[in-house]
Amino acid sequence: MLNHLIERLAATRARQASWPAFAQRLQAHGQRLLDELHPLYGERADFAQVAEQLLQVAYEGWRERSPSLRQLDAVREATPDWFASEQMLGGVCYADLWAGGFKGVQAQIPYLKELGLTYLHLMPPYLCPQPHNDGGYAVSSYRATDPQLGSIEELRSLATQLRKAGISLVLDFVFNHTSDEHEWAQAARAGDPHYSGYYWMFPDRSEPDVYEQTVREIFPDEHPGAFSQLPDGRWVWTTFHSYQWDLNYSNPAVFTAMAREMLHIANLGVDFLRMDAVAFVWKRQGTPCENLPEAHHLLRAYNALARIAAPSLLFKSEAIVHPDDVVSYISPEECQVSYNPLQMALLWNSLATREVNLLQYALEQRHQLPAHTAWVNYVRSHDDIGWTFADEDAALYGINGFDHRQFLNRFFVNRFPGSFARGEPFQDNPLTGDCRISGTAASLCGLEQGDVHGVARLLLLYGVVLSSGGIPLLYLGDEVGTLNDHDYAQDAHKAVDSRWLHRPPRDVARYAQRQDPASQAGQLHAGLRHLIGLRRHLPLLAGGELSVFWTHNPAVLGYRRGSVEDGLLLLGNFSEQPQLVAAHVLSGLPAQARDLVSACGIALDQDLTLQPYQQLWLRLQA
Repeated sequence: MLNHLIERLAATRARQASWPAFAQRLQAHGQRLLDELHPLYGERADFAQVAEQLLQVAYEGWRERSPSLRQLDAVREATPDWFASEQMLGGVCYADLWAGGFKGVQAQIPYLKELGLTYLHLMPPYLCPQPHNDGGYAVSSYRATDPQLGSIEELRSLATQLRKAGISLVLDFVFNHTSDEHEWAQAARAGDPHYSGYYWMFPDRSEPDVYEQTVREIFPDEHPGAFSQLPDGRWVWTTFHSYQWDLNYSNPAVFTAMAREMLHIANLGVDFLRMDAVAFVWKRQGTPCENLPEAHHLLRAYNALARIAAPSLLFKSEAIVHPDDVVSYISPEECQVSYNPLQMALLWNSLATREVNLLQYALEQRHQLPAHTAWVNYVRSHDDIGWTFADEDAALYGINGFDHRQFLNRFFVNRFPGSFARGEPFQDNPLTGDCRISGTAASLCGLEQGDVHGVARLLLLYGVVLSSGGIPLLYLGDEVGTLNDHDYAQDAHKAVDSRWLHRPPRDVARYAQRQDPASQAGQLHAGLRHLIGLRRHLPLLAGGELSVFWTHNPAVLGYRRGSVEDGLLLLGNFSEQPQLVAAHVLSGLPAQARDLVSACGIALDQDLTLQPYQQLWLRLQA
């Protein structure tokens, strides 16, 4: 079929200057695209027409790609592991809250370079309904931006300037749903049969009731179940919010239409797409409608399409699900990089329990990834914190998963005696016991209440993120210890969503203090800059290979990058008490090492004591 489709396209395109290179790419990757589409749409009588139309969309995207992006394509294809370098450092922010918009972000490029960023994720800048926009994830148009941020051309200019500064731009591809104000949704609301087929729409509750026997509620505070009723009596699938309508990918016209939007976003100069809500994109009765095999075929088809029409574009998976399911989305043919929600959750767990057992086990059993892929490791994101550890892992240590999540929820919202954290609950569901946590990293580490260990806790978390392998991601504002924004509760449109607690505007005062060593902001900024600088000069931290080092102290995390003879041993004390690692545990190591954090020599032929929340980056050389 592929050769036939290429011949049909060549009949009208072969004389165009962009055709030969495209035809070559189509020969290389087109069959994989068809192979991934076949399980989804191959039984349709019009499958050949579906495939031909999609290849036409791919060619349109290729033709629109600028010469500078095609040059980047060639460089990136020649160095497929470029994103695994020790030079990589990510940052994430809301353009308006952190910098006032696209022009403000552009003005901050010198600061981003000073910090060491090579990757900047701007939270969704697309046109959204106001005020109900789910923080940018209810998209009304993928081709227009929020006017408060700036124009689409200003976004394109920002992408160009970031690229010149060596900073990759990351944007979201919100492809599970659109807002109910998208032109497709408005046409469907008006009864257009073509666009009604773009969404999961039902005339009554018969089918929704069947689906809801097996699907879970995501945002029960906003609406129960997974469906919302329209004024005319119809029901539409709304996994997240009533104003976010799920797209119906069983209709191939949806895949084709969204492929066109994806390539438009890529051609703005985007290097990574964060693939939002990947677990939910395919629905089938009698299943949870999460993590279905068809979701993987969809992602791999998008990936193959990108290899044809936007070769340097990479995908980042966002799947906050069971650790086994998270890993299933990661491969060079699917999502090349992925958030690491397990590590994030277990970092916070280790702070609360003062025990590293679950984190240590996760590093040993769940950290390794396929070649040419990488974790995106993070302490905090724009979203809530969910306790996504595997219950079977917890059971190995005598921990009941349900009970332990209840403890963690109480601890981080300051309902547990002695807690240093100051968070708030998000989507507390008394029927299921489910709850997630909101709060800035600084406030959850104790800075809000002036805890003496707050700065060290936050530096320890980022030390693990920076050194454990993959792309470290900094939530901008953490580097100066930005605290919770309790004023969100005064805004009627935000008060119902506690995640705005950790989405504060730029704290001008704290950024002004970042050079003051007597301030929390100054201590954090200097500490993070120091760790980032160490990382950039340690090729041992490239890639993701890691060897666990069991310290036999329940409060001390350990892992090694590189070999015993020429490597780096990283130790971290997750408690407010000094902790000892016994000499016999260290006996297989060189007798002497140098701690790169303190620039001091360390004897490893005797007991080693770590001070509260101290981290050691020990350079091992035989």
